[in-house]
Formats: sequence, C-alpha cells, structure tokens
Amino acid sequence: MSALDDREKALEDKFKHDQELEFRVHARRNRLLGLWAAQELRLPPAEHEAYAKSLVMAEIELHGSDAVVKKLLADFTDRGIEMSDHRVRRHLSECQELARRQVMAEVKG
Repeated sequence: MSALDDREKALEDKFKHDQELEFRVHARRNRLLGLWAAQELRLPPAEHEAYAKSLVMAEIELHGSDAVVKKLLADFTDRGIEMSDHRVRRHLSECQELARRQVMAEVKG
C-alpha cells in the first residue's frame, strides 16, 4: 500500500469509529430521556426500561431526534399530562451531554 492508501484507510476507519460512537451516544441519550419520561408519565417502575427502549427504537425507525420528541409529546398528551416542546428538548439536550460523557468515559476506560 502506498502512503496515500494508508492515509485514506485511516480516515475511513476514523469516520467509521466516529459514526459508531455517535450512534452509541444517541442510543444512550434516548434511553436516559426515556427513563426520565417514564417517571414523568407515571409509568410503573417495571415499565421504565421498556419505555426507554421504545425511544431508542423510535429514533432508529423514524429517523431522528424530532421523531423522539414527537413521540414523547404524543405520549404525554395521551396521558393528559401537560408537557412543553421546550422542556422535552431541553431535557434531550441535557441527556445528550450526559450520554456523551458516559460513552467517552467507557471508551477511554
């Protein structure tokens, strides 16, 4: 392999690694958000983990954070619980930061 081929391979590997980390961060973020929302929705504790997993799958199946927010807001509405878009997005952002710290600590540790 030439030096150019080596560099191209290294860049491809880095991109792949970065994408995998970002996927893990989003999955963790959605899980954390789901656990918070399950409490706010007053779901029984036994259902918290399943609800959190449903948010992880919502982003995968519906493609994006907006789908997660829409699902959450619909779930709150269905249960007659007032929840603002702003509050959900603020908590989503907080969960994003926490998830990134957790995943990066796992990668380094």
